[in-house]
Amino acid sequence: MKTTTERAAEALELLPEEMREPAVAYLIEQAEKFRTLKQLIDEGLADIEAGNVTEWNFEEFLREARASK
Repeated sequence: MKTTTERAAEALELLPEEMREPAVAYLIEQAEKFRTLKQLIDEGLADIEAGNVTEWNFEEFLREARASK
């Protein structure tokens, strides 16, 4: 069975040369977004575990937002 890296390399080889660099740039961009999202989720979960999160009352939020106009 081929590794994911091998399969990705094979897929890139199927592309025309001028499409390879943008494809790699796109994959890197998506990986960076995933890493950032994972980090933010981990931070949020840590906040929950530390008790730094309170329940959000949407109705109250809307009342306050409308009152401040």
